[in-house]
Amino acid sequence: MGFADASKLPPEADSGSPHGKMYHVACMAWFTAGGSPRPLKFKFEDDTGAIQTVSEVRINYSEDKNYSGLPSKEYGCEAVIGGLLREFKLVFYLEASQWVMLV
Repeated sequence: MGFADASKLPPEADSGSPHGKMYHVACMAWFTAGGSPRPLKFKFEDDTGAIQTVSEVRINYSEDKNYSGLPSKEYGCEAVIGGLLREFKLVFYLEASQWVMLV
């Protein structure tokens, strides 16, 4: 096992299903030298159909997950959305290169 594999979960370590209301997001991210994504800002369609832009994302933690057998990276975040400071999770599905927000 190499250095890059040290943070990967074994296939049998399933994290279940993600919990919370899910919003698909368009996320701008940069990747570390090790290939780990770091969200910078994102856009999503809210419940009224309006497009919300979240510019300053604070990451409180990140964890490797395996939701329903799909390798992913979960970020516990906070940001100002709709004028209020909110806590939420951003999940990056590695194989699909897709981001979702869980509230």
